[in-house]
Amino acid sequence: MVLISISPFFQRRLVALLFAILALSAISCFAESPFFSVVATPYDHQMARIQPVLTTSVESAASRNLSLAIVNHWINDLRTIPYGYSMQWRTPQEVARDPVADCKGKAVALYEQMRAHGAHNIRLVIGKRAPTSHCTHTWVEWTDGACTYVLDPTINWNAWSTEQLPRNSYVPYFAFCGTKKFRAASADNLYAKL
Repeated sequence: MVLISISPFFQRRLVALLFAILALSAISCFAESPFFSVVATPYDHQMARIQPVLTTSVESAASRNLSLAIVNHWINDLRTIPYGYSMQWRTPQEVARDPVADCKGKAVALYEQMRAHGAHNIRLVIGKRAPTSHCTHTWVEWTDGACTYVLDPTINWNAWSTEQLPRNSYVPYFAFCGTKKFRAASADNLYAKL
């Protein structure tokens, strides 16, 4: 008769279970998609028209007067412009002049308005409104203090903090800030799957 001790098998399973629990708890730390710098994006050629808007300098003294209420007012103004898709990226002057604008134009106009009023830590973001969306979407993200806001003048009437957003909404792929370009480091990133 051969006797087998069960304790080594139990200890291995316990260690594996503890490791799995630790790994799953660490995943929640990656809820926000961090961006990492890239040299180029698939959108660079299309965005040549708005590059001067992205690279305008920021007046640091003006940022003292920038509040969430003012930003929400700008979002409201842009939200009232009827939606009309454009193949090319529109400048803020074209958005102000034309009777319709799409998400790209509205986001660029908001980005320029915020930069002109001294906003720091803002990014023009290209991604998907939801993982199941068929088309990409463009919005602005703004980090003010410890809070990051999603500013979407195409769909929303106000800024939403990232904590308020439904899970899996606003999935970023690429972001632009001045002359810097970023790619989202996310498992859901469509570009990473290509």
